[in-house]
Amino acid sequence: MTDTLFKLNTGANIPALGLGTWQSPEGQVRAAVAHAIKSGYRHIDCAYVYGNEKEVGDGIKEGLAATGISRSELFITTKLWCTYHTRVEQNLNISLGLLGLDYVDLYLMHWPIAMNPNGNHEKFPKLPDGSRDLIRDRSHVDTYKDMQKLLKTGKVKAIGVCNYSKRYLEELVPNVDVVPAVNQIENHPLLPQQEIVDYCKEKGIHITAYSPLGSTGSPLMKDPHVVKLAEEKGTTPGSILLSYHIARGSSVLAKSVTPSRIDENKHIVKLSDGDLASLAEISQKGVTRFVYPEFGVDFGFPDKS
Repeated sequence: MTDTLFKLNTGANIPALGLGTWQSPEGQVRAAVAHAIKSGYRHIDCAYVYGNEKEVGDGIKEGLAATGISRSELFITTKLWCTYHTRVEQNLNISLGLLGLDYVDLYLMHWPIAMNPNGNHEKFPKLPDGSRDLIRDRSHVDTYKDMQKLLKTGKVKAIGVCNYSKRYLEELVPNVDVVPAVNQIENHPLLPQQEIVDYCKEKGIHITAYSPLGSTGSPLMKDPHVVKLAEEKGTTPGSILLSYHIARGSSVLAKSVTPSRIDENKHIVKLSDGDLASLAEISQKGVTRFVYPEFGVDFGFPDKS
């Protein structure tokens, strides 16, 4: 189901299924991206901090050459890193150079927190006590306002945010001119984040889910609700977990560098309201977040969703 699309508040379409490149190793991610495009993927998600944008760009170029499709048929997302909150366009230009692109379809603020741009590490500066070197008086709202200026450059088609709780969204939305097109969040049946999903729907902000399977060793792949649905529909637990998001109206990032798994992840099935209700039971005894950086910041994520 690589051809399913969702409409953004900009009027553009975002493909429902995307290839994620977080933690995709150098030496493998180029081939993975190229294979995904050849296989029918049209949505590639990357970020400056992942450290592999050069190879992702090479994979995009290879995929385009092999398929004969145009750049405009792809939806490419990348992200502003925390040490560049005061140098927004500079970080975008670096990413565009690495990717070998003139523009990206979506540019996201990776986290709503700024790190010291003059610290002891380009991406992860630390204080002497080992904690992250943050600029606590830099507002994420000001960073987003700088991102708004990028829309006039032609280098980005849309802007949005990542890892935003409802509290942060409520600080942002009333104070900016451009409502984020997307909020990319960790999302799966163990972390439905319904409060955020509902708020974003109300404001016209599209949700993109990352870590849809939980994480390595996550119990979701063996959860009885997931396994039962997979058996009923003649598919895999992974397919059920990816289909969950598309049934909720969210796009989803499937991460793999293995060609057979990249192909397998395209097998999206239709889930009914009853199926979604069954999956909703998974979080009844408590939610589990797998991605929570040690920034020493309260991001306002609810304990329960």
